[in-house]
Amino acid sequence: MKYLIYIACFLFFGTNISLAQSTNLIKHKVQKGETIPEIAKKYNVTPLDIYKLNPDAQQGVSENTVLLIPNKTKQKTETISTNNAKKHTVLAKETLYSLSKLYNVSISDIEKANVEVLKEGMKIGTILVIPAKGKSNPIETPKPNASKTSVYHQVQPKETKYAIAKQYGITIEQLEKQNPEIVNIELPIGYKLYISGEKSVVETKPIVTPVSVPKPLESLYIIKPKETLYSISNQFEVTQEELVALNPELKDGVIEGMSIKVPIKSSALVVKKEYKDLTKSIRSGTNKKLAILLPFNLTKLDQDTINSTKARLKKDKFLNMTLDFYSGSLMAIDSVRKMGLNVDVTILDSNETKSTSNVTSLVQDNNLKTFDAIIGPFYQNNVEKTASLLSENNVPVISPLSKDYDKKFPNLVQATPSSDDIKNAMFDFMRAKSGNIIAIVDPKKAAIKQYISENHKDVIFAEFTEKGSLDIEKLKSLLIKDKTNFVIMETEKTNLILSITNTLSGLLSSYDVKLVILGENDALDYEEISMTRLTKLKMHYPSLTRVNDSDEATIFENTFKKKNRILPNQFATRGFDVTFDVLLRLAQEKSITETLNDSATEQIENRFYYKQNPDGGYTNKGVYILFYDTDLTIKEAK
Repeated sequence: MKYLIYIACFLFFGTNISLAQSTNLIKHKVQKGETIPEIAKKYNVTPLDIYKLNPDAQQGVSENTVLLIPNKTKQKTETISTNNAKKHTVLAKETLYSLSKLYNVSISDIEKANVEVLKEGMKIGTILVIPAKGKSNPIETPKPNASKTSVYHQVQPKETKYAIAKQYGITIEQLEKQNPEIVNIELPIGYKLYISGEKSVVETKPIVTPVSVPKPLESLYIIKPKETLYSISNQFEVTQEELVALNPELKDGVIEGMSIKVPIKSSALVVKKEYKDLTKSIRSGTNKKLAILLPFNLTKLDQDTINSTKARLKKDKFLNMTLDFYSGSLMAIDSVRKMGLNVDVTILDSNETKSTSNVTSLVQDNNLKTFDAIIGPFYQNNVEKTASLLSENNVPVISPLSKDYDKKFPNLVQATPSSDDIKNAMFDFMRAKSGNIIAIVDPKKAAIKQYISENHKDVIFAEFTEKGSLDIEKLKSLLIKDKTNFVIMETEKTNLILSITNTLSGLLSSYDVKLVILGENDALDYEEISMTRLTKLKMHYPSLTRVNDSDEATIFENTFKKKNRILPNQFATRGFDVTFDVLLRLAQEKSITETLNDSATEQIENRFYYKQNPDGGYTNKGVYILFYDTDLTIKEAK
């Protein structure tokens, strides 16, 4: 009997991958729920590569279907005898510039050697002849045969040009070049886009009316002293990746006086998003579906006795955090319903740990592909799994709590600013005040010193003596009169904190000095370090939340206390803010994605200023700068 069980387990968990007889092909047996993009990612190929070898796959694949996959690990550059040239098969995202660097030849030499081939542009699968260095004579090569398989893509609801281009391993520019009628318009649902192969002349395309959408412009910019890639990207409201894409030479660093190209969206000045009250622009009759995935982990509670459940509620911090967030979400749902919004909210147990969850079954069993937005789960890897499962349907998945994230998906929305974004917001504020920025970094905190050195080159570091104490005289020499001197303090050592604050306090009569920390510092709560010491220096720091004494905040606290017999903590308020913000965005005339692009919002404690990632998805950049005022209160710095 055990032998039969072992065989069954092997058949269930065993791999479905086998090598085809051809060394350049792999056979793949489709597993339940697998999609072409997922399979393509597994083998490091594009969906287009799979469709070329398996034309019927364009209509969908079912379980146990056998697909042929190109084995790209076996495909190497072939050398041909003519003039010692080489053949190169163009891969996704490759350009003439990248090939010229790869083979150490000029772009013009490659163009001269491939005059006929490049007449139709460089496409994935194009075979180019790479001449030997210094040889630019045209080489006779047969024109590559175009694949007879026609690949088209039918636009699904919520799909974007970016998502479709990424699915097939091409750029948006290539997609528009193949389909010129879609330039400057939104993609109509059901529209058939030509991707590759023989283009059917019989194929008719719907008539669409172009909408005037200004394309990004480019302008030249001269880099000023002490500027960094980060500061320039913030100045022009673009990402560092976009700047490097336009100016490959920036990979080697930023040099004063360098002339670079910067994308300008509409004019030389980029207008920042204004904070809006979305309650004033609600569209009546809205009927949207929202799912909230929370880690109640009810299967564990079902196994507990009444006494053990009570004990768990006292000790399990993660469960209490979940319940607090849940109570805030319920308040948000109740609030929008009182506004007359018709909302369909489904709350599900994600039953998760750091490494496991039931999101796959939740997506299938509850048909979450038809929902308008998803909040949760809590753990980042589970959020990313959910976003991956729903990426084809472009359902926005909001990560409510996590600050740490690596993977980007077009539909993933990070509602919590990253740790770097929080610190960078503080640097942005200091520069906006034209401040003189000095950093006093504990010698043992090498990581933070490296971070500042690499990302904020305009910061001056204070020095320490050979005995390890702060060099006070040199610190004084770094201060500038008639300018605000922001002094960053990075240490948990009580003696060093006392030395720094004593020194700076003694200089207040001659200099404008503000103490700065870049994050939480438990050492500041010690009895030896009094509040008045910090308020005297008006200590500034970045924060995800604000102190809100408004009437709205008071009403929220009183209502929450009446319902729950306790004041809301940070997780309850976070649950309200995230859920309320998403529900209001769903209730607008525009799509939720459009509101992420053009509307910044502020709720009870949190602000949501979303910016699109170059690799897809959105990140919240909404950070407050707070300071300790001399009246012993915490205020927002303006």
